[in-house]
Amino acid sequence: MATVGQQHLYRPILTAVGSDCRRHVTTRFLPVPRRNVSSRLRQILSLEVGKEVAPASSTVNMEELVGFLYKDLPHLFDDQGIDKTAYDERVKFRDPITKHDTISGYLFNISFLKNIFTPQFQLHWAKQTGPYEITTRWTMVMKFMLLPWKPELLFTGTSIMEVNPETKKFCSHLDLWDSIKNNDYFSLEGLVDVFKQLRIYKTPDLETPKYQILKRTANYEVRKYEPFIVVETIGDKLSGSSGFNNVAGYIFGKNSTMEKIPMTTPVFTQTTDTDQLSSDVSVQIVIPSGKDLSSLPMPNEEKVNLKKLEGGFAAAVKFSGKPTEEVVRAKENELRSSLSKDGLRAKKGCMLARYNDPGRTWNFIMRNEVIIWLEDFSLD
Repeated sequence: MATVGQQHLYRPILTAVGSDCRRHVTTRFLPVPRRNVSSRLRQILSLEVGKEVAPASSTVNMEELVGFLYKDLPHLFDDQGIDKTAYDERVKFRDPITKHDTISGYLFNISFLKNIFTPQFQLHWAKQTGPYEITTRWTMVMKFMLLPWKPELLFTGTSIMEVNPETKKFCSHLDLWDSIKNNDYFSLEGLVDVFKQLRIYKTPDLETPKYQILKRTANYEVRKYEPFIVVETIGDKLSGSSGFNNVAGYIFGKNSTMEKIPMTTPVFTQTTDTDQLSSDVSVQIVIPSGKDLSSLPMPNEEKVNLKKLEGGFAAAVKFSGKPTEEVVRAKENELRSSLSKDGLRAKKGCMLARYNDPGRTWNFIMRNEVIIWLEDFSLD
């Protein structure tokens, strides 16, 4: 998804309603941020004009409905489930590859995703965006359990939820994905986006730094990392292995108490500048969570040290194959270009994250990432 720009659509403000959630009369227009909503999707949410309707006699407590969604949507895929009484019997659901027109179809879609993909849903925010409209922003991570390698599918986006002013229930739910431009049903771009995520990446069953996925575009994903500790030493280049044995030695017991520390993934190599000729490079292994600097043994070697990274916002691009210096620098440049185009401020330097042992993993299933820290980031 490209970052929301400064262009605007115009949303109708309603003064009269009919017998269902689609029959309204428009009177004036307010600007709202442009979304990737094509003409056909706008027709789904469009208002029928020119019909004789009675003045609105119903009042809808939209603030109460926003609060309801904050409590209800986190149960979308758990055993409790959502409260179906909050939806009209004829509720329209659309996303780029799925559509249903009844509450039973809506619930069937939720059940299908739950059983096939074991989704994890996170609601970031919900807010009123029109007289009878609430928009939510979310992240959904799904594992496709039917494939042996259980690929992880990641979607972020917004949902536009319309309220029927007579029943005071939700009557439509339109999902828009950040990763595609054409959010029509049936979107070939959306289908391709799904199949692209089915490729094989081998991620070792080891602890990784904790992060929250905020947004996935066609070119990168934005994460919010929690603070974590690394043991590090000086390296020679981003794709190099110089220094790895020193930091690996620390966690294997070459420290002041000869403590063996569990291995984690990935191994980071990090630069502090964009100029590859003048950049300092450090090689880092992440210390498992639950440790703090005061409780860790001291390194035996002077050139090895412990450091706490404060985390924060970062953009990452994933790729497979052997991460040569040329490939890594090309990925960094592509990522910087995408971030600049989307109006995100990137910090100097970058990290290469290598998740696999190159001696035990085929190149085509290796998981590598180029990560660039961001100055800030907002989901508004």
